[in-house]
Amino acid sequence: MVLQTKQLDVTDRVTGKWNGRTIELYEEGELIGRLPLPAAVAWKNGYSEQNGRIYKQVTATVEPDQKYVDCDGEAGWC
Repeated sequence: MVLQTKQLDVTDRVTGKWNGRTIELYEEGELIGRLPLPAAVAWKNGYSEQNGRIYKQVTATVEPDQKYVDCDGEAGWC
């Protein structure tokens, strides 16, 4: 039996995971490389990075049990 080495294109199976100032690249769960990020990343409007964490700007209620329609004491009727 003769074996030979070939290249297999796995580009579509590679995923990235944010890790501070690098993107870790994985193929089927195996770490295959690291991609360093530039000093400034162009984020989509509403997203930002601080201290190695990614944040999304959202609108939320102030009180945990408050519903968006809670306008008064009439069980949500406005």
